[in-house]
Amino acid sequence: MDLFTHQVDPSKNWLPMDGVVQYFGAIMPKEEADQYYQTLLENIPWEQDVVHMFGKRIVTKRKVAWYGDKPFDYTYSNSTKKALPWTPALQKLKDIAETLTNETYNSCLLNLYHSGEEGMGWHTDNEKELKEQGAIASFSFGADRKFVFKHKTTKEKVELFLDHGSLLVMKGATQTHWLHRLPLTKKVLVPRINLTFRTIISV
Repeated sequence: MDLFTHQVDPSKNWLPMDGVVQYFGAIMPKEEADQYYQTLLENIPWEQDVVHMFGKRIVTKRKVAWYGDKPFDYTYSNSTKKALPWTPALQKLKDIAETLTNETYNSCLLNLYHSGEEGMGWHTDNEKELKEQGAIASFSFGADRKFVFKHKTTKEKVELFLDHGSLLVMKGATQTHWLHRLPLTKKVLVPRINLTFRTIISV
């Protein structure tokens, strides 16, 4: 099936309460998504992520990169990164995200998962540098992966499958009330690239 012809309702809120998550599905033809995937895979200076947890320094298999309008500092898991200037591909994707979501963004965290054996545990994107209740637009390229939300109080879960070339946006009180994760799976053998456009508050 051609994912680009699979219609979804971008106005639908996938969360039953306490936040807004909208999924646009694949927003470009597969050939265009393939081009972005290859460009990002080959031209981004991917680096292994370093996090500090429980007094230990952990180097992840997952690789990351950080871009922005300015050389913003961004700290998460007790590790600080300085933003690189936009590439042409990232600038185009930023423009697309801003048009479709009717929001503005000034930075982007990129993640490279080499296979389904790499993922992300439960967390919220609520670091002090981020705009409070600001929208986060998430592009997916490469492998289709399950993405799960869990309410912090009720523990209710919402699952989506994020397609190649797709766009998802989290906004409102989502980060306050919901955790999200990318579960591990042995069924996925190819990489996935995730771009999360967000807004850093200048100080």
